[in-house]
Amino acid sequence: MFITVNGIRLYYEVTGKGPAVILVHGNGENHSIFKETADLLGRDYTVYALDSRGHGKSSGKENISYEKMAKDVAEFIRLLELDRPAYCGFSDGGIIGILAASRDPGLFSRMVICGANAYPEGLKRRWLILFGFLGLLFHDPKVLMMLNEPQISGKELEQITVPTLILAGERDMVLTSHTQYLASRMKNSLLRILPGETHGSYVIHSRKLYFYMKKFLNVPGKTET
Repeated sequence: MFITVNGIRLYYEVTGKGPAVILVHGNGENHSIFKETADLLGRDYTVYALDSRGHGKSSGKENISYEKMAKDVAEFIRLLELDRPAYCGFSDGGIIGILAASRDPGLFSRMVICGANAYPEGLKRRWLILFGFLGLLFHDPKVLMMLNEPQISGKELEQITVPTLILAGERDMVLTSHTQYLASRMKNSLLRILPGETHGSYVIHSRKLYFYMKKFLNVPGKTET
């Protein structure tokens, strides 16, 4: 299915029935990485799996930024008249969720953020070097975006009030100290560093993410750090 948001065509797939959950993938990926998660969540939730701007079947690759993608998600929710859906974002999708929630604290009912960073230096140095090399070689706007964005301040993180589960792998490309920083600033958050996991091993075509998500989504009230 396609919907026009902010001048681009955004592709998404809908499965299941129940309260709404939005899934947003990482850089260079598309909605299909969540297939196993979406299939399981669909037992209890209506799952909206998006292709972000400039990814998959969505348009807009010539005009891409995390801010624009966050606005796309907010507009998607408004146009479909979704009532405070839950949100799960992996990597770039996590950044998009953080930005959207900081701009509109009432947008989501809950968030699950996987392997996200608030600024490029939150990534391990070897990954920044690799992305820098790829950016020089291919001039891919999606790669160049990761080298310069996001630039989310501590004050912006503190504006997020939605209950948030922050996940990262023990062997993530995001520094563990940076993930801990995110959790320290987002006061209504719960942090889990997952032993043995890499950046995407528990997310991409994995059933593991579902069990973290479902337990969190079913917990009523405020989370505790």
